[in-house]
Amino acid sequence: MERSLSIELVRVTEAAALSSARWMGLGKKEEADDAATSTMRDVFDTIPMKGTVVIGEGEKDEAPMLYIGEKLGTGFGPRVDVAVDPLEGTNIVANGMENALTVIAIADQGCLLNAPDMYMHKIAVGPDAVGVIDIKASVLDNLKAVAGAKGKDVGDVVVTMLNRERHTSLIQEVRDAGARIKFIQEGDVAAAINTAFDETGIDILLGSGGAPEGVLSAVGLKCLGGEQQGLLLPKDDEEKKRCEEMGIDDVSRVLYMEDMVSGDDAIFAATGVTDGGLLKGIHYKGTSATTQTLVMRARSGTVRFVDGKHNIEKKPGFVIKKAD
Repeated sequence: MERSLSIELVRVTEAAALSSARWMGLGKKEEADDAATSTMRDVFDTIPMKGTVVIGEGEKDEAPMLYIGEKLGTGFGPRVDVAVDPLEGTNIVANGMENALTVIAIADQGCLLNAPDMYMHKIAVGPDAVGVIDIKASVLDNLKAVAGAKGKDVGDVVVTMLNRERHTSLIQEVRDAGARIKFIQEGDVAAAINTAFDETGIDILLGSGGAPEGVLSAVGLKCLGGEQQGLLLPKDDEEKKRCEEMGIDDVSRVLYMEDMVSGDDAIFAATGVTDGGLLKGIHYKGTSATTQTLVMRARSGTVRFVDGKHNIEKKPGFVIKKAD
């Protein structure tokens, strides 16, 4: 892939974030998501690539745009798989909470897992703990392994997970081990990425979340030198069949990094919509707005934080829209 695609993807996530942030705290999650999705789709048309959506807003008959199989880009340039979450954290934006992002990941064609829309059990860590985790091992064993790799006591390890009733037993296991927990309401892509940055205070992600989001976070961690493992959790025969249709024959098989994002190159970009532990959200002032974006490339290992200042009046159509 051409390295210039990195900054092109920043343009896409910035635009989507600028549009969706207008809906922060207004209690309208569908409007926030629609704003991000439509804007992201519009800007994709200007990107010099031949992209195919493999992780998107749903099947063709379920989503008007950014659906699985949709072609993106100008039709010139490298052939790439595209994974998107136009607004990770629709409820976060609607309720004015922290850590909402707009997210894109791309890799060479055929390199991203076409993950079905279902739950995935996940374990994720940053570079310091690569090679020591095992999704089939006990919670205590994994916490001890991460603590040892990072030179900490288990009591100093911070686990992040979605605050869900389905995690009741997992929460108790973590607490019985003596580790601490930082709950999130939504946004486990951001949570997984946070494990690779010491300043966030997060050591490990545990628990189940969306499988498509698992692919996005795997790309981010590949760029950062981290690790994620996953197990698909189909709830019924219909979801098992869907796995088979997407080329996943054995749902009990552990998905490793190479299963979720293969090849030697990938690019990840995320722009903050609301303020979070890693990225600042959108801040408006008069006719200007500021953005902060994380963009990373696996091949070079380059990690950039891009601060942008935008003149809203010169961006007609997709970012000047205001909520009624």
